[in-house]
Amino acid sequence: MDRESHEEQTLASNLQALSFLDPLTNRFNSLNDLCYEISSLQDLASRGSWRSIMDKVSRARKLSLLQKPHEHLIYLSYNVLALMKLRKFGDAVEELDSLEDFESSQYKYESYPDHYPNRSGSMVPFVLRWLHAEIPDRLGKRQETLDRLYTLLDFIRTKLKERESKSIDFCIKRWKKREAFMVNSISSHHLSHKEFGVCLTLLLSLLDVDSPDPVLLSKLGYIQMQLGDLEGSKASFNRVENLMTQGNSGEFLDEVEFKNLVSRNKALIYLVGKDYISAVREYDECIEKDPSDVVAINNKAMCLMYSRDLSDSIKVLESALERVPTVALNETLVVNLCSMYELAYVNQADTKKTLSNWIARVAPDDFDSSCTRV
Repeated sequence: MDRESHEEQTLASNLQALSFLDPLTNRFNSLNDLCYEISSLQDLASRGSWRSIMDKVSRARKLSLLQKPHEHLIYLSYNVLALMKLRKFGDAVEELDSLEDFESSQYKYESYPDHYPNRSGSMVPFVLRWLHAEIPDRLGKRQETLDRLYTLLDFIRTKLKERESKSIDFCIKRWKKREAFMVNSISSHHLSHKEFGVCLTLLLSLLDVDSPDPVLLSKLGYIQMQLGDLEGSKASFNRVENLMTQGNSGEFLDEVEFKNLVSRNKALIYLVGKDYISAVREYDECIEKDPSDVVAINNKAMCLMYSRDLSDSIKVLESALERVPTVALNETLVVNLCSMYELAYVNQADTKKTLSNWIARVAPDDFDSSCTRV
């Protein structure tokens, strides 16, 4: 249950993990100095206002408000992301097709010395490369997406080697995070088709280091669990906990995130052993430290349901939707809540209709309302 679906995983963290802001890092006092009204775009994205983003991009283009080449690429990135969120994949492809090859001189800083004196290299936001790789899969072309993702992984590792050879510490950390993100993205594609062996190979290639990414290491444990290797899973989870104990978390997670990851891993072991009481205890600790830990919230409710405590499981999810709707309002949680309604209530259709009406008022633009099964 802890493993996010491919769609959720890949679209959840792109604004921060991939960064639209790499064209001119650390050169300005504010985001808006970097690019015209980019802080507004980020705010809209954080609220799921994807249609407003498209309107803002359209307006900026019509009024010629974007003055520098890199600004056009940043706005195009947001527009493609918004189109993908709204499942307008054909329109997203058209946007991407309007671009030249990413390695074209048109997208090099040195081609515009008046705008970017003493700068060289590519101004293509990394997220744009990733979106270009992901889009074929949404159109039923899975192999093309995998080919592009593996090519992008090679690109990342090449850049990482270049930075390591020059000992540019800040850049090394950024490219390592991108490498981890890409391995996670690729493995999610393979997991969705139950290609566990490929996932293991991918993850192990990145985890054979002193301080591996604890999220990827946990994912290795989830896959081992899927394969029935409970001891191997426990060993991976123990390694994650040891990393936390040694204080090797700062590069990847903050303290609370790391502690909750460890607790969720422990809870999964209890869950496999059908020790639902102990699993709920671990999830409660997570929620106490971070009331917006939606994975812990959802899994706690599922454990209560497995314990035949439908009433409390429903209360957990309803409370989360009321307290932290921004993070709790996702299709997986809502599907689970509706399933509980169907088991618990005779008038479940009316209850789900009430939920559906509330969702229509508060949900982000990309929320799939069909998950209520009204």
